[in-house]
Amino acid sequence: MPTYETTSRFAANLGRLSPEQRRRFSQAVAAFVDDLRTGAFRPGLRVKGVRRAPGVFELTWEGNGRATWAYGAEVVREHACV
Repeated sequence: MPTYETTSRFAANLGRLSPEQRRRFSQAVAAFVDDLRTGAFRPGLRVKGVRRAPGVFELTWEGNGRATWAYGAEVVREHACV
């Protein structure tokens, strides 16, 4: 299961989206997570590396929707022994 952290800048930008833009973003995130599980990104998300920013990636979707991210270290939750 993918995990993530957000920045205050992300939260501020998300808060400025209209309800429709937020809905489209949520759909793009759901598609992104599904694609992570299959190991291949669908062409509609237009996933690529950001030029001149090694380790940063972007995905774009219908219209001018755009999000950037960087992969981090894997987070593994420890299971409690009962």
